[in-house]
Amino acid sequence: MGYYKYVRELWKKPQENLGDLWKERLIAWRKEPVTVRLKYPTRIDRARSLGYKAKPGFIIVRQRVKRGGRQNPKTSGGRKSKRASRRKDLRMNYQTIAEMRAAKKFANCEVLNSYWIIQDGLYYWYEVILVDKSHLAIIGDKDIGWISEKQHTRRAFRGLTSSARKSRGLLHKGKGAEKVRPSLRANLRKAR
Repeated sequence: MGYYKYVRELWKKPQENLGDLWKERLIAWRKEPVTVRLKYPTRIDRARSLGYKAKPGFIIVRQRVKRGGRQNPKTSGGRKSKRASRRKDLRMNYQTIAEMRAAKKFANCEVLNSYWIIQDGLYYWYEVILVDKSHLAIIGDKDIGWISEKQHTRRAFRGLTSSARKSRGLLHKGKGAEKVRPSLRANLRKAR
């Protein structure tokens, strides 16, 4: 077995396999800022499988996202019984939100992909792989050079990353996914 296979086995049950290291990381990461740029990925096997390369132009960011539901702003002025419900159902998963926040922080980079690292009762932590699309090492790379083209700008905000496509239902094809393409909203408008 290669090195990455052993690392992948460890991360299948991290709380049991990592032991005290898991607790130490949680305690330390809670005190850190929401967005932290890293020198190396925490899960090298996952990062490499999602397209990360240890070369100039690639950036790893650890992003913290608060768990729990979202709320609509409280209505002011008058009794609006129909608007009293403040629950807000996001159609995005936490991973997509983490990607968007990292992309907003590093405006000159594009989100390639992201993966889960750790969670507790309050937060989720994701590592986001960002690519500097104007870097010469990226433009000249035959594997990742496509991200420099203009049609791939703001991928995270347009729902084009892997996690966003999953929450949009685009990982399914054929029977049962007739109304998913081009989007649910487009199909709803077509029906009217």
